[in-house]
Amino acid sequence: MFRLFSFLAALSIAGQLSALTVSIDGIPTRVRSSNPDLAAARLRIEEAKGRLLGAGRLSNPEAGAAFKHDKRFEEGTVELSFDQRFPVTARLRLEKVLSAKLVEAAELEVRDRERLTIAEAQVLAVKLLAIDQQAALRTQQVQLANKLSTFATDRAAKGEISALDAAQAQVDSQRLLLESKKLEAERVGLVGELKPKLGVSATGNLEVTGPLPKTALPSTIPWQRRADYQLSLVNEQASLMEVDLARAKKWDDVTAGVMWEGERMEDAPEGLERTGFFGFRVSIPLPFWNKNQGEIAEKTASATRAVLETKALASDITNQAAAARADMAANAKLATDTKDTLLPLVLEQTSKLEKAYEQGQVDLFTVLRAREQRLQLEVAVIDATRDFHLARIRYESATGKHAPATLKPASSSK
Repeated sequence: MFRLFSFLAALSIAGQLSALTVSIDGIPTRVRSSNPDLAAARLRIEEAKGRLLGAGRLSNPEAGAAFKHDKRFEEGTVELSFDQRFPVTARLRLEKVLSAKLVEAAELEVRDRERLTIAEAQVLAVKLLAIDQQAALRTQQVQLANKLSTFATDRAAKGEISALDAAQAQVDSQRLLLESKKLEAERVGLVGELKPKLGVSATGNLEVTGPLPKTALPSTIPWQRRADYQLSLVNEQASLMEVDLARAKKWDDVTAGVMWEGERMEDAPEGLERTGFFGFRVSIPLPFWNKNQGEIAEKTASATRAVLETKALASDITNQAAAARADMAANAKLATDTKDTLLPLVLEQTSKLEKAYEQGQVDLFTVLRAREQRLQLEVAVIDATRDFHLARIRYESATGKHAPATLKPASSSK
């Protein structure tokens, strides 16, 4: 038994220590399969299916029994009855169809939750990859700064340059090292935010792999499959059904039943001491005082609001997609222009200044300023690429790119 517990404990520790490696493209699948909030949200679908099982059913029948006995005349009466209520309108059918719409709405609510969670996780992953690129850039800069600091220290020891130049080179090296540590602290925070979205425990390891993709504009994506828009259409259809259901409730159910009554009389002529009657009865409610006008007015206003909300959401989605696409184009141009035009010039100029400094032709401040400009441009390329992909994620989320292929678009009731 002890060995079994030890084996299970070892498996648990190994599971915690094992690293989850995921790419940006693999995040949607991971979110759907492992996000705990989505797992809980899917139970709403089962709740709606449970309500569907009980919708559109007749009310239970009513059985009755009565016994009367008169001791004075030695007479007794027994009455048995069986009653069932029947709707005279299409209320039960409407309740069944409406419950089915609510199941579809619950499924779409989960799909929309998936859409938002996937976008949130991808944003964190893009920021992580950008920080990794910036950290690698800082590492290269630290190595160059250390090299320059060593060179300046050696020349200062020989009296060829001022000791202040050597001290300034060391300060610059320490500054870049401090920036690297800040990036690492920011990275830890992003990983902590991303873990629960991917279903990774707090003690588990998470690694986002792959460089940021190229800044290429994606093809135009039709947004009509977006889950919350489909949900709005379903709610619109359901609200129209609720209007019909409210009108159907104007007439209460008709009650139909059968009854049997038996009577025993002591003083009756011979052969008539026991008598029995069988009958049929119907009860029809009349809508004189309550015509359900209040609920009809309420559901009619709700249906009108649902139609307007669908139109407003469609306008909002198109604006979101257009703004995200424009943001993508702007950042793609910025990254391309900086990388292909400005950065090569700065790299060439920095290289020339470093060689000139080694030959004593320029001062250290000029070299450090050139390196700072180079670092700023390299960081600007990374930031523009990061912002492009953040805009791409917003565009894909706005257009519902990651909606499952099995999702059937709801037809508009307009």
